[in-house]
Amino acid sequence: MNTTPRIVITGMGTLNPLSNTVEGTWTHIKNGVSGIDCITRCDTSQLDTKIGGEVKGFDPVHVFGHKEARRMDRYSQLAVAAVLQAWEQSGNVVTADNTFDICVLMSAGFGGAETLSENFHVMLEHSAQKIRPLAFPMMLNNMASAQTAMRLGIRGLNFSISSACATSSNAIGEGAEIIKRGDASIAIVGGSEASIVPMAIGGLNAMRALSTRNDEPTHASRPFDMTRDGYVPSEAAAALVLESLDHAQARGAVILGELVGYGASCDASHVTAPDPEGTAVVYAMRRALRKANLDPSQIDYINAHGTSTRLNDSIETKAIKLAFGDQAYHIPTSSTKSMTGHPMSAAGALEAIISLLAIRDGIMPPTINYKHPDPECDLDYVPNQARPKALRYVMSNSLGFGGHNSLLIFKGWEGEN
Repeated sequence: MNTTPRIVITGMGTLNPLSNTVEGTWTHIKNGVSGIDCITRCDTSQLDTKIGGEVKGFDPVHVFGHKEARRMDRYSQLAVAAVLQAWEQSGNVVTADNTFDICVLMSAGFGGAETLSENFHVMLEHSAQKIRPLAFPMMLNNMASAQTAMRLGIRGLNFSISSACATSSNAIGEGAEIIKRGDASIAIVGGSEASIVPMAIGGLNAMRALSTRNDEPTHASRPFDMTRDGYVPSEAAAALVLESLDHAQARGAVILGELVGYGASCDASHVTAPDPEGTAVVYAMRRALRKANLDPSQIDYINAHGTSTRLNDSIETKAIKLAFGDQAYHIPTSSTKSMTGHPMSAAGALEAIISLLAIRDGIMPPTINYKHPDPECDLDYVPNQARPKALRYVMSNSLGFGGHNSLLIFKGWEGEN
């Protein structure tokens, strides 16, 4: 008898360039709206890329109060704000009885980029003695998880996963594994990114990873299009509440979907470029399918990593075709980064939320700005307009610098099945 717990989702929260709510985000995604504009959070005069996706209308003082807001880097502020949305939707309450039975994996690949940038300049322009007293802990990439725990009073397993742009997808998968092995009944998982600072953008420009289509921000992110010239950086946070099915049902929770498959691997090939053979991505896809007990023909839609870089989009397409065979041409595959930009550490969790909403409403998000087909990218990318389709199983792909690959498969909730 299989006693491995089933993992369900009971809460979701996000702040991103499209909206500071889940449903607002979904409305813009369905309508093909871009959240990309000129960067305002830093001076771009020396940068080749002057566009990005910024979280707008977020007041951390309103959420945390002045004193606490000043003790958190922006990435932590966004992360905890997203968690509070997800936690409220889940209907869970932290008590003395369950405080050690909840784990937190609000993860980041970069950490406190704004704090690092600000205090580096303070040190150069003034002295090391002028660095803010809490600057060092504010920069650490475990602080989103730590701040979540302090805010909610959670005392269970708590850390951050770091795997570049696969970070929050890995956090979801590993949070599920923690529940399955019995170390928690609830997992708060996700990721946050707030690295729109000159050092980060300048570094990405130096490696020619970013779009420089500065004159048309909303058209700059164009995954799978022949004229793509790099990804558009963005900031975001996204959080999900995972629970064992038994735990969720025992308390009468509203179940939003089920995580049925998780596969991860590493290219072990290059610091930034994906393995041209796509071997490790294919392995992760097949492992996720195997763990979900699914045939490739059962995947109804793929939310692609789809960054809008020359190499990622062609190699991800190749990997999908290798993993799914001829079936790949019958699986609509789109990139919502065409609208959100690439929020790096937060991408996997944000796209997990979008995948769950796609299943809920039977709508496949579009890849906007798709005008010029690329012969190397020859799948159905749901160009420019959302498309209705009944969806049961959706795969979400996340691929990160360093060759990190993380694949998630979600299933719609249909009651006891």
